[in-house]
Amino acid sequence: MNILILGSGGRESAFAWKLAQSPKCDKLFIAPGNAGTSQYGTNVNIGVNDFEAIKQCVLSNNINLVLVGPEEPLVRGVHDFFLADDQLKGVPVIGPQKEGAQLEGSKDFSKQFMARHNIPAAASQTFTADTLQEGLAYLPTIGLPIVLKADGLAAGKGVLICTSLEEAQQELKAMLTEAKFGAASAKVVVEQFLSGIELSVFVLTDGGSYKILPSAKDYKRIGEGDTGLNTGGMGSVSPVPFADETFIKKVEDRIIIPTVNGLKQEGIPYKGFIFIGLMNCGGDPYMIEYNCRMGDPETESVLPRIEADLVDLLLGVANGTLREVDFAVSDKVAATVVCVAGGYPGEYLKNRPITGIENVRGSHVFQAGTTQSGEDVLATGGRVLMVTALRDNMFDALQQATADASRIYYDGCYFRKDIGFDLI
Repeated sequence: MNILILGSGGRESAFAWKLAQSPKCDKLFIAPGNAGTSQYGTNVNIGVNDFEAIKQCVLSNNINLVLVGPEEPLVRGVHDFFLADDQLKGVPVIGPQKEGAQLEGSKDFSKQFMARHNIPAAASQTFTADTLQEGLAYLPTIGLPIVLKADGLAAGKGVLICTSLEEAQQELKAMLTEAKFGAASAKVVVEQFLSGIELSVFVLTDGGSYKILPSAKDYKRIGEGDTGLNTGGMGSVSPVPFADETFIKKVEDRIIIPTVNGLKQEGIPYKGFIFIGLMNCGGDPYMIEYNCRMGDPETESVLPRIEADLVDLLLGVANGTLREVDFAVSDKVAATVVCVAGGYPGEYLKNRPITGIENVRGSHVFQAGTTQSGEDVLATGGRVLMVTALRDNMFDALQQATADASRIYYDGCYFRKDIGFDLI
């Protein structure tokens, strides 16, 4: 099979690494990819939202299957584009069509979906500029802190946690009347704050059956001790110690089954990954959000623990035969440490040569914000590298990944040294 991955981050690097191990994968293409993905396949300089260029790539390289990494092309309808084209409609796309991608593309859509299918979640209401006064009146009724979420895609930055009523009032006005997050905040979901420990559970579905993938926990704040600004993710671990069999069974019964059945009942076709962002509130799972794809950096901790041919799983999704595919999960623990550029998540240093990747021995390095320039690999993005170790226990995995991250150097390199230690 010839397979095309859309995307350029650490998540797509991990997908490429896993797919390249399959005897069923003949040629692998990554569009646009990064300096690291070229070791697993061929990078193609095409943007993930350039559907016409993607079409030409698929036809000229006899692509048999497309795996979509990021959310934006899914929300924009790349799967629908394939289905509507006579030359492409026979090529399976792993990732939901536009309607299913609204689980991530619209916070309001997803909250209404949860309510329709009795999925436990925080109380919330949605407001627009026209209903700003009702929104301001709602704020004092749900207690502090108050969560404000831009309805649309905001590159992971559209969620605010306000600790005072005055702050919530100011931010709600800024989002609705001053377009603080652009078009994404034309609608704002005002939500009750849930207290507990966050985690993610990942599901792969063919629209009927599903496989529950390993749980993971990621770390969003730039500073150690979970301080400072939010980022795209500074590290992750899998599994999450408290997400034992009993907890995951609650997640399956209360959230996964109602989600998969709800999509089916509403006639929403869904072939791909469902990221279920959860809060563990005293042993009970509550929904925070859906994503219509795998997380990053969670993928880098989840995939190394999957003991199955990823091509078989993706073909099961494409053909509606996922329930028949063998699937097992390793008992080992994976820990991922993210190396970022100096200054990130604000203005950051770019085009700094990276050295020392070859010195990493006990971990795997997934590249993200990197570019090849002659013999050099340059750090060009905010999140540059993900260092993942797989070990028998959490402490050893964290120690190995952290030690290996310190073997890599570029000007301004920074990583958190406390990833996962709150779970030990």
